[in-house]
Amino acid sequence: MDTEPLLAGSPDRYTSSVASSSTADFGEAEEFLRQFHAEQPRRPVPFTERLGQVVAEIDATGTYRHTSEELAFGARVAWRNSSRCIGRAYWNSLRVVDRRDVTTPEEIHRHLCDHLRQATNAGRIRPVISIFAPDTPGRPAARVWNAQLIKYAGYRQQDGTVLGDAASLDFTDVVRKLGWQAPQGPFDVLPLVIEAAGDKPQVFELPSDLIRQVPITHPDHPQIADLALRWYAVPAISNMRLRIGGIDYPLAPFNGWYMGTEIGARNLVDEDRFNLLPTVAECLGLDTSSETTLWRDRALVELNVAVLHSFTAAGVTISDHHTESRLFLSHLAREERNGRTVSADWSWIVPPISGGITPVFHRYYDQIEQRPNFYLDDEARARSLGQCPHTH
Repeated sequence: MDTEPLLAGSPDRYTSSVASSSTADFGEAEEFLRQFHAEQPRRPVPFTERLGQVVAEIDATGTYRHTSEELAFGARVAWRNSSRCIGRAYWNSLRVVDRRDVTTPEEIHRHLCDHLRQATNAGRIRPVISIFAPDTPGRPAARVWNAQLIKYAGYRQQDGTVLGDAASLDFTDVVRKLGWQAPQGPFDVLPLVIEAAGDKPQVFELPSDLIRQVPITHPDHPQIADLALRWYAVPAISNMRLRIGGIDYPLAPFNGWYMGTEIGARNLVDEDRFNLLPTVAECLGLDTSSETTLWRDRALVELNVAVLHSFTAAGVTISDHHTESRLFLSHLAREERNGRTVSADWSWIVPPISGGITPVFHRYYDQIEQRPNFYLDDEARARSLGQCPHTH
């Protein structure tokens, strides 16, 4: 979800799974249509008539096609139902881009670039989802192998260390075998690997002008700038399957904006990512001889200060974990007033820093399966690791 969720949270750690199918499920289709017509009552076609159309289409073809209105509603509700996302207060603002008629790798690449252009919005990040063709009987849909549209490469060094993002080691090896000329720097943006309709995967570079990156500086510790750290502005998750009314959309990249802790307390810090906490502590001159000095905690706070400061100074949308925590509880109360249950995974909703002093820490949450939703299945995971999903 990196660790970003739908808007402010974490995509690489989304692991919920529902079996994918190219044949539409009658029960899910009816369940979705009832929900759609209940929440969107002013429809030109009554529920019973629309249900009859869908049943006839599934009987004839094994699947059915969502209307543009159903697609947009389903994508937004999938975000609303994502139990591991703290940023769901904005669910109804999601911009839904219908790309279901796009088929070739070249067209897909062009529209993925357009997605990043719309999402970046000169730094005022927009929540956007681009939905490409679904799986249908006898024809697999296109996929992007990347876990995110923008992500940094990782390189194994001869001394056993890692340069760049350790989470990208395997995928970096794969794209190099596919012909990518790796620059071998700590913040190299990986190319896209697009597989269309079962054809061989093709590699496409992202134009550099589409990749907004923020250099990390600190308002009180100028030496932080000497570390030459940076992070990209748009967390666009691309290996999760969108499921609406029994229809699977394997290529439906979506983004929101970052919550600062996802960069400063996870991506740059986790030992299986950039593992920079000791480097930051040394840069700040902290005493690392004993855990009792709390050098990790002090370095972590200052790095998070730097991330929030840097994005704000660059004019790039970002949110802090205290604000998002309060907004999430407001969202929960609003949904309950509307008669809807909010499913939430406590271990994901509570921020990875200062959790105990945020309001989301001090309560329990319902955790139930809700549809529509996003899923990371074995096939998507295999592709994001550069593996053939049929042999692993």
